[in-house]
Amino acid sequence: MRYWRRWLAGSRYRGRWREMVHRSALTLKLLTYAPTGAIVAAATTSLPEQIGGERNWDYRYVWIRDAAFCLYAMLRLGFSEEAAAFMDFLDRHVALRGDGPDGPLQIMYGIDGRTDLTEQELPHLEGYRCSAPVRIGNDAVGQLQLDIYGALIDSIYLYDKWAHPISSDRWEEVIAIVDWVCGNWNQPDEGIWETRGGRRNFLYSRLMCWVAIERAIRMAVHRGLPADLPHWRQTRDDIYYQIMRKGFSTDRQAFTQHEDADVLDAAVLMMPMAKFMSPSDPKWLSTLDALTHDLVSDSLVYRYDPQVSPDGLRGVEGTFSICSFWYVEALARAGRLDDARLAFEKMLTYANHVGLFAEQIGHTGEQLGNFPQAFTHLSSSPPPSTSTAPSAERPGQHVGAAGRGGRAGC
Repeated sequence: MRYWRRWLAGSRYRGRWREMVHRSALTLKLLTYAPTGAIVAAATTSLPEQIGGERNWDYRYVWIRDAAFCLYAMLRLGFSEEAAAFMDFLDRHVALRGDGPDGPLQIMYGIDGRTDLTEQELPHLEGYRCSAPVRIGNDAVGQLQLDIYGALIDSIYLYDKWAHPISSDRWEEVIAIVDWVCGNWNQPDEGIWETRGGRRNFLYSRLMCWVAIERAIRMAVHRGLPADLPHWRQTRDDIYYQIMRKGFSTDRQAFTQHEDADVLDAAVLMMPMAKFMSPSDPKWLSTLDALTHDLVSDSLVYRYDPQVSPDGLRGVEGTFSICSFWYVEALARAGRLDDARLAFEKMLTYANHVGLFAEQIGHTGEQLGNFPQAFTHLSSSPPPSTSTAPSAERPGQHVGAAGRGGRAGC
């Protein structure tokens, strides 16, 4: 008790929802593997996104995306040692693997840095409440997910700004990553939700490529670090114009899931949080209205509609908890504070008896998916207008949990 109270005393948060914020901070700390600094997405495997369905995945690994934004959450609350430990994990266990089309990084690693995470099914297990198959390993490790580069560079930028200036070796790695992003941002990928239905030109992936380049430019300018700034700036602007021209549907008056389409996706809630556009921009406000109409149910948010945007899997899923917290943030930034507070406080009622969240919430309010989930907890801080946390620079605040791919009687 003394240890945990002493650790929590380092938190900077003094706002209205202190108990829930600190519960989430404790959860993130407990999802950290102390010997290496690795942060896992969840401590479980194959807890179903649909009871009796096949959407059952192994989350006991270090997703670059998840861990990078856990690092941000820790920094924001004042826990710089945990952020430093993850940076050390990157130094020791995550090697850049060249500049080919698959990218210099895998999307996930083992807690000891291992890269072979081959997915296997265990047919001798019936799964939680007969939700088979039970899986170990995760074949999403071989996917291309361009958004991870924005998540990682954003977190390195914030670590450099709030904790410790990064080393010259780390800057060389940033240069290599950003140069690769400049040459590969325009290719299709599997996206943040790790769909198994084929690659597409996902808007969110483009957005986070923009973030990767934009944050690297900020670091180079602020510290006078060497970089090909003219090329970086030109590529950053090219991505911006492509998103604005091909990612916005005039029919729906909304930014869409992928280019030249009318399908909506809750991942675009990140656009104002990533500082890509103003939260009061007319195009954004109409997007927020469209998302509310299509993907929001009683303040809970679906990440997308698999009926109109097939993801290669059978069945349906619940509302995505991190998207519900993003929605709160988007409402607050758009000036709809009463709606944001109501949605936030309603969302808190779905936690279990000790304040923990799984990945999703089912139609009857039950927890679905692996549990507890880091991405949900890193996002469960209150709207910015009611928080006393550091206000300088809040880009990429809560990037979403990727939809990845006990016995009970049948």
